Amino acid sequence: MRKRKLKRITIPGILNHIVIAILAILCALPMILVFAISITSSGAIRMDGYQLIPSEFSFEAYRMIFSTNSSIYQGYFISTIVTVVGTFIAITITGMAAFTLQNKNVRYRNALAFYFFIPMVFNAGLVPWFMMNRALGLQNNIWALIVPSLLFSSFNMFLCRNFMRGIPDSLMESAKLDGATEITIAFRIYFPLSTPVLATVALFYAVAYWNDWFNAIMLVNDHNLYPLQYMLHQIQSELESLRRLGPGIAARNLPGEAMRMATVIVTIGPIVLLYPYLQKYFVKGLIIGGVKG
Repeated sequence: MRKRKLKRITIPGILNHIVIAILAILCALPMILVFAISITSSGAIRMDGYQLIPSEFSFEAYRMIFSTNSSIYQGYFISTIVTVVGTFIAITITGMAAFTLQNKNVRYRNALAFYFFIPMVFNAGLVPWFMMNRALGLQNNIWALIVPSLLFSSFNMFLCRNFMRGIPDSLMESAKLDGATEITIAFRIYFPLSTPVLATVALFYAVAYWNDWFNAIMLVNDHNLYPLQYMLHQIQSELESLRRLGPGIAARNLPGEAMRMATVIVTIGPIVLLYPYLQKYFVKGLIIGGVKG
C-alpha cells in the first residue's frame, strides 16, 4: 500500500491561506453586523449606534414579523411557488431559444438573434406593459407574479447560446443519423452538456423572482397572493408610519432599524441556502458563456 505524500508547508502557502481567511472574514462581517442589529433594541441603537455585539438584545423585530396574526408564512409559500415554477419555465424557454439560435440549420437565425437583441436596448415603457398584462388576464392570479418576469431575458438567452456554440456540431449530426428529433437532441444532449450555464442562468432567474415585489404592486390586489417581499415592504411602511404619527415613547421604541435588518435576514435565507449548490457551476458557466462565440 502506497503511503500518501504529506503536503509540504511553505511560507507562500501559509500567507495565501491567511489572506483568504482575512478576505472571508471581511466578506462575512457585513452580514454578521446586519444580524446583530436585527437583535438589538431600538434604544441601544439610538444610544450606541451599530455594534457587532449588542449592548441590549431584543427580538421584537422578529416577533413582529412572525407574529401569530402575520401572513408572512403565506408570503413565503407564494414566493416559493412563484420562484420554483417561474425559474423552471424560464430556464426551459431560455434554453430552447438558445438551442434554436445556435443551430446552424435554422434559417434567419441571425435575424432572430437581432430581434431578441432589441429589448436589451429599447423598452416599450410601463403603460404598454400594464395594458398587455391586463389584456392577457394577468391580474389577481398566481400567473401575474410569474409570466411578466418570464418573457424574456435576452441577456440570459445570449449567455446560453454562446455556451452551446462550443458544443461540437458532430454530436447533433450523429444524433440525427440515429433518428433523434430536435427536442430529443436539445433535452438529451445539449441541455445536460450545458449544465454550468443553465445553472448560472437559473440562479439569476431564482434571485429575480424571489426578490420581486413590483408585479405584486401593479397586478395583484388579493392579500392571499402577496409574495414575501411585498408583505415585508408593507410591514416596514406601516412601522414607519406609526413611528412618525404615533405619540410619545411607545412610537419611538418601535424597532425601525432592527426591523429593516430583520427583513434582510428573513428574505435572504433561501437564496443563501441555494447558492452553495450552484456555486460550482456559477463561475464556469458565466465565463465560458460570456466569451465563446
